[in-house]
Order: sequence, then structure tokens, then C-alpha cells
Amino acid sequence: MKYEQLAKDIIANVGGKENVSSVVHCITRLRFKLKDESKANTEVLKNMDDVVTVMKSGGQYQVVIGNHVPDVYKAVVAAGGFLGQDPVEAEEGPKGSLFSRFIDMISSIFTPVLGVLAATGMIKGFNALFVAFGWLENTSGTYQILNATGDALFYFLPIFLGYTAIKKFGGSPFVGMAIGAALVYPTLSTITAGEPLYTVFAGTMFESPIYVTFLGIPVILMSYSSSVIPIIISTFFAARLEKGLRKVIPDVIKAFIVPLLTLVIIVPVTFLVIGPVATWAGSLLGQGTLAIYNLSPIIAGLFLGGFWQVFVIFGLHWGLVPIAFNNVATMGYDTILALIFAASFAQIGAVLAIMIKTKNQKLKTLSIPAFISGIFGVTEPAIYGVTLPLKKPFIISCIGGAVGGAILGMTNVKGYIIGGLGIFGIPSYISPEGIGMDLYGALIAIVVGFIVAFVLTLFFGGINKKQEVKTEATSARNEVAATKVQTEKIASPLNGEIVELSEVQDAAFSSGALGHGIAIEPEEGKLLAPVSGTVSALFPTKHAIGITTDSGADILMHIGMDTVQLDGKFFTTHVAQGDYVEIGQLLIEFDIKQIKNTGKLLTTPIIVTNHKEYRLDLTKEKKVKTGDQLFTLTTK
Repeated sequence: MKYEQLAKDIIANVGGKENVSSVVHCITRLRFKLKDESKANTEVLKNMDDVVTVMKSGGQYQVVIGNHVPDVYKAVVAAGGFLGQDPVEAEEGPKGSLFSRFIDMISSIFTPVLGVLAATGMIKGFNALFVAFGWLENTSGTYQILNATGDALFYFLPIFLGYTAIKKFGGSPFVGMAIGAALVYPTLSTITAGEPLYTVFAGTMFESPIYVTFLGIPVILMSYSSSVIPIIISTFFAARLEKGLRKVIPDVIKAFIVPLLTLVIIVPVTFLVIGPVATWAGSLLGQGTLAIYNLSPIIAGLFLGGFWQVFVIFGLHWGLVPIAFNNVATMGYDTILALIFAASFAQIGAVLAIMIKTKNQKLKTLSIPAFISGIFGVTEPAIYGVTLPLKKPFIISCIGGAVGGAILGMTNVKGYIIGGLGIFGIPSYISPEGIGMDLYGALIAIVVGFIVAFVLTLFFGGINKKQEVKTEATSARNEVAATKVQTEKIASPLNGEIVELSEVQDAAFSSGALGHGIAIEPEEGKLLAPVSGTVSALFPTKHAIGITTDSGADILMHIGMDTVQLDGKFFTTHVAQGDYVEIGQLLIEFDIKQIKNTGKLLTTPIIVTNHKEYRLDLTKEKKVKTGDQLFTLTTK
């Protein structure tokens, strides 16, 4: 399997499979729920090949992979033995603030259907486009079949969300699907075609005709197709009820009595109480967001368009997704997510400018696939791989998104379909009446957002001269090293006793999963550079540092075991990430006595993370001083 080793390395560096409560994936990232995030080696993961970056947000530990995440996910599931496991909460219960837990819930519910959602949204959008151009008649069989294909997920959305929502809440997926199917059962929708028995709440905003009763109790029938809130609430209670029933129902009849009682209780309660209340709440939510939008569409566009990419980084965008779904279900259109449509185009505008301006071949190479994926709305490679590390281009892309958002607000653009991303999202702005200002406004906004970000990045946000010179100098050194240096000596960064790597009391190191090398039990609290090179990683907790040598070897030094939990206490750094250091230069000072008093081991591994490219010859000495030869690297 192509990604088998990558999967094993990822699992090892998230703390091992025993530290994983669940793992799912979205379009670009693996989303782990970890029992203890402090066990994860975040910086090591960030520096792995095929890993773009790592994010922690909304109660999830997110390893950003890129467009090939489905393949990596399959390898992770296979390597970790996660097949058949449901993404449920860890035994100790949900973690984080109420808002973080809400974001985690929403993302867990919607993430599994994102791929199909995008696909069906594109089908609906293109179908509308074909009719608008006169290529299809909306009475033709071709149109009807394509429309059914694209509309099915949206119409039966409660069934799909019934599966993912109850799974998130720890219940049986097929029970959730049965509840969702009952909500959109066709026969119930035809009942409303007749004369009502009577009306309840007459004269209020909740006035409702009654067509049918349940055990004499009036049922307020509503349209639940494409709805979001009712099924999420009902599956939440269904999962709780199911767990309670499993504790009291004998095992011999549990398989059918538990779902029987769950359905016969929850489905009527949903029709009688949960559905109407949730639908009214959804309508109020839709009207509320519309009222805020109407106060100033331009300001709303500036804000959402400008900060959308920031929301994406922290996973906060999930909070707007159910609002958009609800708006389409209750009003037939959405104005909230419509305001962010230009943001991804602004992002690739900045990337294109960097691609043209930079002389750094590595950055230029990264920019090409990031630009291509950004065209289709997947901007994580552009954000994490190109613009965010350079800072200014990312800020400028946000400015471009804000300008585009303001135009979208000023022209009152509405989205009629949830699904397509990037250029595939353009047909979403064709109204049921045909091509109009919604589509024209969207096109103007994405073009202007793209141009603003491109021009500003080209002239004001590209790589500055100092960075460019530094990068070129490093590249020159690497080129010389690649052609002349076949063997490189790595000096000891510490005074102390040698420890075999296999004896280190941390499986990630002792197994060699993180790399090959050796360990030292330090006698003095000073870590020196074992080789000349660039500081490629400096952990925020100051307990570990990575150096990339002039010949391209990646050396990682990890002071102690579990010292990440000290959160930088008792450590002092003397260099910064990106600095070029000379062999023997002081990197980090640490207080040996204080660290030992906390009960932490100080055994310090010095490993080569890209060891597959080298042969390592380790020292035979039992004790070393700083500057002594620790091992040599020979290019394979």
C-alpha cells in the first residue's frame, strides 16, 4: 500500500492507536479525537512528507494531508485497526468549551457527507446551467434524471443526517436513518392536500392546521425534506434513550426490542413536539440571519469574506454550515455562505502572484498544485503550504476576500444550492427563474477578489529581499552539498552517557518510527548545535528542536520524555525557527534539577527523521562530551 508507512508514522505520532478515540476525514484532513492531545508529536507530524500541517480546533486534532486524504485515511484505518469503529466520544466524555463541542458536533455530522454533497450540488448547478443556456428542457427525461440525481440527497437529507448524527451521539446508525425516513415519508406529505380537521394557535405566528392526530393528540405536519435541525435534535434524544434501554433490556431480546422502543417513542415525539418546535426555531434563525444581513449586506460581506479563511483554519466555519442549510430549506436560498464565495479565489490570486514572483524553486513547486486545487475550492494546500507561512500574502488574500464579500453583499447575491466548491460553485448562483444578477454579482466578486489579491501580493506581499537572499543562499549550500558531500559527521550536542535508542522509554522513539539515531542522558543543561544548518522546527514548549543540515539531513533533538507537559517551564531558547546556526552554537538551556523534580526523564534522543536517505554509523563510546563525534551520515 502506497501510504502504509505514512499511516503508521501518523498513528505513532498522535500517541499510538490506544490514544485515538475516533478518526474521520473531510476533503483535505484527517480529523482525530484523541484521548490525550499532549501525547501527540505535533511538530514531528508537521515536518513529515505528505503532511501539510497540523491544527487543533473544535475538540479535534486535525492532520492536514491535501487532496489524497481519502487514500491516507484508508491506510490509517487499516494500520490502526479502526475498521468498524464508530467515532464516539472518549470514555471520559467531551472535552473543551461548549462552543468547541458544538463545532466538533457539527463538523462530525456534516463531514461524512461532504463529498457526496459537493457532487450532488454540482449536478444540480450544472443542470440549471444547461436549462439556462437552452441545452436542455426542464420537461425532458435527461433533465428529470439529472435533477433526481442531484436533488435526492437534499430532499432526503434527514435520512443521511440521521445516520451521521446518531452515530456522533453514540447511537445505532440505522435507527437514526429510520427516524429520518419517517420525517420524509411521502404518504404523510399528501395528507395536507385535504381539508384540515381544525386549527391550533389561531391568530399567532405559530398558527397551524391539523390534518391528523396521534392517540388523540394533534400533529402539526410540516415539510421536513432538506431540513437539518429536527433530525439532529431527535437523534440526540434517540441515542440517549437507546443507551438507557440497553442497560435495562435483557441481552436475549435487546437486538430488536431496543430499536423497537426507541422508534415507537422518538418518532411520535418528533412529530408531536421536536419537529414543529425545531422547524419554528429554524424559521426564526433564518429570519434572524436575514435581518442581520439586511442591516448592512456590505459590512456583512466585508466581515465574512475577510475572515472566512481564518474561520477555516480554526474550524469555526462549521458554525455557519447548518445556518446555510436551514436558510435554503426554509427560504429557498442562502445569503450567508454566499458572502464568502470570493474568498477562495482571492487565496489563489495571492498564490499565483507568489508563483510568478518567487525565485525559490521549492516555493514555486508548492504553489502550482496549491493553485490548481484552489481553483476547485480546496484552499488548505494554498493556506498552509504557501500564504500562511509567508504571512503577508495570507493577510492580503483576506483583504481580497473582504472586497469580494462586499461586492457580493452590495449586489445582494443569493446561493440557491449548497454543494459545489470553487468554479463548480458558480452554477449555485443561478436562480430558479434563470440567469440573473445573482450569477453576475458572483462572477464580478470572484474576479475582483482574485485581482485585488494578485496585484497586492505581486507588489506588496511577496517574499521580501531578505528572505529571498537567505533562501537562495541556503539553496546554494544545499546544491553544493548535494554534489560534494557524501558523508557528514554529527557531533554530540550534550555532555552525558550514551543510551541505545531502543532503550528509550517512549515507543515512538524506541521503535524507530520517528527516525534512527541515538540518545544521551545529559549531565549539563545545555544543548548545542550538533551540526551547521537551519533551525527547521522549534517546539513552542522549547523541549525539542529540529535542524536541517546543509546536505539535507533532518536532525531532531528531543530533551526528555513527556517534557512537553512542562509547557516550556525550565527551558530557555537561544535561537528561533528559521535561524541558520553553526556547529557548537548554544540552542537551548534547561534546568536539569527542576525537571527531574517533576518526575520527568531527561533521556534525550538525537535522531535523523529522514533516515531512509542515509546510512548511520553510531559511536561506540559510552560517554560523550559536546563536540565529540556522535554518528556519521552517509548518503545512500
